[in-house]
Amino acid sequence: MTRFHLHLVSDATGDTVHSVARACLVQFEDSEAIEHIWSMVRTKAQIERVIAGVEANPGVVLFTLVNEQLRAPLQEGCRRLGVPAIPVLDPVIGALGAHLGRQSRGLPGRQHLLDNEYFARIDAMTFALNHDDGQSSWGINDADVVLVGVSRTSKTPTCIYLANRGIKAANVPIVPGVALPPELFTATRPIIVGLTNDPERLIQVRRNRLSMLHQDESTDYTDIEAVRQEVAQARRLFAQNHWPVIDVSRRSIEETAATILKLLARRHGEES
Repeated sequence: MTRFHLHLVSDATGDTVHSVARACLVQFEDSEAIEHIWSMVRTKAQIERVIAGVEANPGVVLFTLVNEQLRAPLQEGCRRLGVPAIPVLDPVIGALGAHLGRQSRGLPGRQHLLDNEYFARIDAMTFALNHDDGQSSWGINDADVVLVGVSRTSKTPTCIYLANRGIKAANVPIVPGVALPPELFTATRPIIVGLTNDPERLIQVRRNRLSMLHQDESTDYTDIEAVRQEVAQARRLFAQNHWPVIDVSRRSIEETAATILKLLARRHGEES
């Protein structure tokens, strides 16, 4: 088995470059890629960190950067290090074949085989559904990540998105007057992440939700002062427990998930 480092660089969530890499790698059964995912790369300072990471673990670089001011320093850095930098629109399989010194097997659609990764995603999806909205709190320590936040901070859809990447994600809601499960504070395996939102934006989302359900909107659930206090208390909880916090006010589900994947990658790097 040939092992090599593979760096996936994107100015967005990294889904495209990740999918292309996986579709190409299945053509080389006796090779194993050690993936380094660099998502949301949008500044020259971030490019410098990517190049430093490539220097620490030299290997193939696949990227989907569209900004020439970011592409140029990345390609120059890779040339200096003597590693290939490949835009994913180029013939990726051919480039990987040249790097690995063997021919592609040329079998189409192999990324859809029911392999271990497929079953890992199914397992993660089942876990997310079973541990949604504080359910099965006794199993929190089996999670890879636990999302904590007040109502309507995109906890569930983020967990489902992560599950589709094979990440076991649970979520626990913060409800005024309701104690959080003690298992949340004793868990040692998962990364616990606090999700927060701008109170005014949160009220808008909640009102839309109540309107869809044909429910009364004039409650503390949508009262600006009550919601501000709710968000402030959640932030204090996050700070007291030293949990990383992600503000989802202007983030898509994909962007929130990308940040969480970075936190997981950082932890795995520290533990290795």
